[in-house]
Amino acid sequence: MGLLVTLFTLWDYFLIANQDQLPVLVKVFSARANSRALFRVVETQSNPNVIDCLHGIRCISLIWVVTCHQYSAVLISPNINLFSAATWYGKPFASFILHGFISVDFFLVIGGLLVALIPLRLMDKTKGKLNVPMMYLHRIFRILPLLAIAIVVHMKLMPLISDGPLFKGGYIGKAACVSGWYWTLLFVNNYTDDKCLAQSWYLSLDMQLYLISPLLLIGLYRWGKKAAAGIFVLIILLTACLFATMMVNDYTMMITAASPEAMRDAYYATHTHATPWLIGFLFGYFLHLNRGKKFRLSWIAVWSGWILCLAMIFTTIFALYPPSKWTDPAASTLAESSYYTLTRVGCALALCWVIFACIQGYGGLANSFLSSPLWQPLSRLSYSVYIWHMFFIEMNARNTRTNTYFSDYRSMLNIWSTLGFTLLFSYVMHLLIEAPFGGLDNFLGPKSRVQSKVNQKKDDNGPDDPEEHKIVTPQIDDTEHRAPEVIVTIPTTTEITELRKSLIADNRPSDLEEHKVTATIFDEEKDPASSEISESHLDDKGPYNPEEPKVK
Repeated sequence: MGLLVTLFTLWDYFLIANQDQLPVLVKVFSARANSRALFRVVETQSNPNVIDCLHGIRCISLIWVVTCHQYSAVLISPNINLFSAATWYGKPFASFILHGFISVDFFLVIGGLLVALIPLRLMDKTKGKLNVPMMYLHRIFRILPLLAIAIVVHMKLMPLISDGPLFKGGYIGKAACVSGWYWTLLFVNNYTDDKCLAQSWYLSLDMQLYLISPLLLIGLYRWGKKAAAGIFVLIILLTACLFATMMVNDYTMMITAASPEAMRDAYYATHTHATPWLIGFLFGYFLHLNRGKKFRLSWIAVWSGWILCLAMIFTTIFALYPPSKWTDPAASTLAESSYYTLTRVGCALALCWVIFACIQGYGGLANSFLSSPLWQPLSRLSYSVYIWHMFFIEMNARNTRTNTYFSDYRSMLNIWSTLGFTLLFSYVMHLLIEAPFGGLDNFLGPKSRVQSKVNQKKDDNGPDDPEEHKIVTPQIDDTEHRAPEVIVTIPTTTEITELRKSLIADNRPSDLEEHKVTATIFDEEKDPASSEISESHLDDKGPYNPEEPKVK
């Protein structure tokens, strides 16, 4: 794959003069073309079909995930101040890490929203037709190649580049990779104990929900609000399922006491973690129904929405702060079951309000921050960063040869170091694996014939994106479409006299005004020197209209 990318990149650089005429095969494999697409920054609100704030939400959720995983690695490091690391759990700031599962719920909401919104718009254009095999193939080309390469790297490359006393027992998930790597590639490892990549459970959950999405999409298109009501009932049933699972099995999700069975049944399982995705799916259907509609809300409604939204998010983060302390009693099963059941729904609704407010113009500073174009490149790399960040976290932790000192400042240094190296490596893997395989779906389906004849000519200075092509009016060549030369003959006095005599002989009125050639003066001063059609008064950019010749 690296050889193909190199060859097509050289082809693009040395043999292609006009980037607008880049062949599709070269565009798929060229690192130059893929880098241009990756780092392309589009102005906000330039496309009404794009929700700009999703870029910022996705990137912030990704950074939150990396931060939580980095703290998890630091807390198990050989810290010289082990007692201080243990008491860190009781600090208020620790709640952002201990309850960082909100970031995963945010990812699920965004995923459900896009799975509903984009296909429904396509179904409106195709009159309800949905190419389900193409949906699945596109998803597989997008997810599977990079995931397979990550498994190979973790199994073969990790022992070669990582060494140290902490690596003696092997990396996390080594036994699972050896015995059950295929569960990860089949996207069912969230129901097994063999998790080759610790973070891959989310990909399995998301893929399983994506597989059932065509049924939901067809139901929404055919039955509309009745199908939406059915999905709402399903959300209630799954919420009750999570509550019953925790209550019956006496599960606790606190990081200090959570069991593997509790994580498997109440956190990793699709049927207990699907509510945020379904809420995002219904919200996408709501946006589809009200596309282009402007909701006029009073300032009381807007402020109430933001206050409830922020209250829900901060309640989710700090509600279990007292029970998380070592010195305080643990929360009861009822309290903890109610907390995880309600917050999983409440946080999803809070994020839906943020997106709705930003779309409708009630976002204010939040919309300006989340919709910043600077988020767009990182947003396009988010999947690759999610796959590779654990690789660098564990490699740095296993290479430790001396005691470490735990502090929030040292943890922040490790976080940004991990994020920086992950971004560089993700960029390379994006050019080698993700972008080439993601572009292969261009060869699977027929090309759409959406552009009209007027739009066939591209703007040479415009972006190389079919969604942003400008409609260009074709230029008319004057040499082919110029008006024919009109010769005006002025009658002489003798001809006028003979014409008058003939009219008198025929007993007809001699209204010479009907036979005179009326001159059209172009300027206000009536220049007598202009007796021919002036080429400067022809519209050089448009076709000649023979019904409006201006003669003199």
